[in-house]
Amino acid sequence: MTQAGTARTGDPERGTLDKAADENFPVAPFFLPRVWRDDLMAVYGFARLVDDIGDGDLAPGGADARLLGVPAEDAEDRMVLLDALEADLHRVFDSTPSHPLLRRLRPTVHRAGLTPEPFLGLIAANRQDQLVKRYETYDDLLAYCELSANPVGRLVLSVTGTSTPERIRRSDAICTALQIVEHLQDVAEDLGRDRVYLPAEDMKRFHVVESDLAVPTAGASVRALVAYEAERALNLLNEGTPLVGSVHGRLKLLLAGFVAGGKAAIGAIAAAEYDVLPGPPKPGKLQLLREVGVTLRGEG
Repeated sequence: MTQAGTARTGDPERGTLDKAADENFPVAPFFLPRVWRDDLMAVYGFARLVDDIGDGDLAPGGADARLLGVPAEDAEDRMVLLDALEADLHRVFDSTPSHPLLRRLRPTVHRAGLTPEPFLGLIAANRQDQLVKRYETYDDLLAYCELSANPVGRLVLSVTGTSTPERIRRSDAICTALQIVEHLQDVAEDLGRDRVYLPAEDMKRFHVVESDLAVPTAGASVRALVAYEAERALNLLNEGTPLVGSVHGRLKLLLAGFVAGGKAAIGAIAAAEYDVLPGPPKPGKLQLLREVGVTLRGEG
């Protein structure tokens, strides 16, 4: 669903949070107030844990299953694990959760007045991943992103106390774009998990079949399809970019980093001539910083 990285090892809490460095965008950069950094890392820890469950990327040994109260015989059953995670999530709001990442989340929930809905959306997306492996239309994919990506942006706005209907709309556009970009970076990896996030109707339009995605280097049709989806993601990022200009101070820089991370990743895909099959094209730090500057100048 999102960048899976490598299987988590060692301490379940620390291993999950260490993955923040691998994302396309800054999760909780140093320039934010300490309370925001703590809250954003708590939210990230939950989102990363639910993705790792859904992708089968939990650390070996069953530590997370034990923490969630899942019997050893069900420790590999993703639906059982997601059910247990949902039960522990509800304890965040009314008692004491069992998993350390959810215990870490509890102060954030109470400090920011968060509700269960965005967290439940992330769990629902990962349940959907166990059942739905292909998406027929772009609208179907957007509906999935409404569960898998948009709740994260809404949580960022809630944690920073800046939610308004218009900001939520812009945030949703940015988050959906970032999810689509990750799908484009991870086409080969997702296919290895028997998942295809390229809409079937678009594959037909560009005369792409799934076997075209299972080769070391993309042909012209696959590259054209990836370019088309990248343009869609860029349009969504542009639609969401006014969110940056609607806030001030360090939050403005954080949101510019989200937008810039998406645009820099699209730039890296374009620089690879839209051949994403050898591995995820990733932008360098200088490219990301340039995009941050462009975003801030455009919305300052």
